[in-house]
Amino acid sequence: MTRAVALHPAGTWPRSTEAGTVTLAAADRHRRRVMLTGDDGAPFLLDLPRAQQMKDGDGLELDIGGFIRVVAAPEEVIDISCRTEAELARISWHIGNRHVPVQILPNRVLRVGMDHVLMTLLDGQGVQAWRRRAPFQPEPGAYDPHGLIDAPAPVVRRA
Repeated sequence: MTRAVALHPAGTWPRSTEAGTVTLAAADRHRRRVMLTGDDGAPFLLDLPRAQQMKDGDGLELDIGGFIRVVAAPEEVIDISCRTEAELARISWHIGNRHVPVQILPNRVLRVGMDHVLMTLLDGQGVQAWRRRAPFQPEPGAYDPHGLIDAPAPVVRRA
């Protein structure tokens, strides 16, 4: 059984050694050990040392050599277009208050996973929001620079 044993961030692995792709939704890209099926139908075992957040373009290093490129699957999302920085801050506060994963796009646009309750909230706030199918890559947490959910806590220094 072919195993993927290491995760390399996009741009840090040799694309010339790409052996295939695997397309996964955002919720399926935080894993440590699970059987996956590549887009070509070939099964492989994801066998990482710890659970990690895979991002679009990352490379999964195979134990037999080569890499499988991670592709973010299109999924149901809400794109939120804010007219001003103040509106962006206000909507960001509401989204953060609900602890909803969010992707920050250019031009004051936020992307969240489809949520009917959130859509109602956005309608009530008077912002432009539309449903669509698109890849979703939410921001990692504050202490999680590449999506390492189990990353160590930050060092606290006192004066």
